[in-house]
Amino acid sequence: MVGRVVVAVVLAATVAVRAFAGPNDTPGADRREHKQQMRIQEGVASGALTPREAAKLEVEQAKIRAKEQAMKADGVVTKQERKELQRDLNRSSKHIAKEKHDKQGR
Repeated sequence: MVGRVVVAVVLAATVAVRAFAGPNDTPGADRREHKQQMRIQEGVASGALTPREAAKLEVEQAKIRAKEQAMKADGVVTKQERKELQRDLNRSSKHIAKEKHDKQGR
C-alpha cells in the first residue's frame, strides 16, 4: 500500500514538473550534459583520459552548451532543435566512450 502511494506521488511530481516546463526548457539535455561532464571528470581522475583528450572533450561540451543557449535565445526550443541537441549529445557521448576506452598510455 505504501509503495503505491510513493509511486503515485512520484508520478504526480513528474507530471507537475513537465507541466511547468516551458518551451524554452531542456531538462533532458541539461541532465545529459551534466552526466557527460561527470564522465569526463571520472576519466581524468582514473587516468582513462589524457589531459589532451579531456581538453578536447571539454571543448566539445562547451560547443554543445553554446549551441543550446543559441537555441534558447528566441524563447522557444523547437522539436527539431531538441532532436538536433540530442543528436549532438549522442555524438559527444560516443566520443567520450571512445577516448576513455582507447589504449593510449597515461
